[in-house]
Amino acid sequence: MSRTDILVEIKQAEADAKVIIEKAEADKRSAVANARKESVEGIQKAEADARSSSESRLAREKETLAARREEILDEGTKEAAKMSKAAAARIPKVKEFLNEQLERALDASS
Repeated sequence: MSRTDILVEIKQAEADAKVIIEKAEADKRSAVANARKESVEGIQKAEADARSSSESRLAREKETLAARREEILDEGTKEAAKMSKAAAARIPKVKEFLNEQLERALDASS
């Protein structure tokens, strides 16, 4: 092999190496870009999942609180009805007591 042939082969090898290096760098840039894109998508998905999870937990808690509120209101309504019934039963006694007190006051002043 002549010196010229060797130089041509070296030049060709350098050109091939340059092409391989450029392709490798392009592949690297593409891989980095894809990794960034996947990372952003992963973060967005995680945020969406977290938001969805918190919203569903919040909705469940609101339902629980609404049910508890209804229970408390029902208990209060029942208690108020009992008190009202008890008060209504005492009204005749109270009227009688007040009449007696009024009659005593009138008798005492006469």
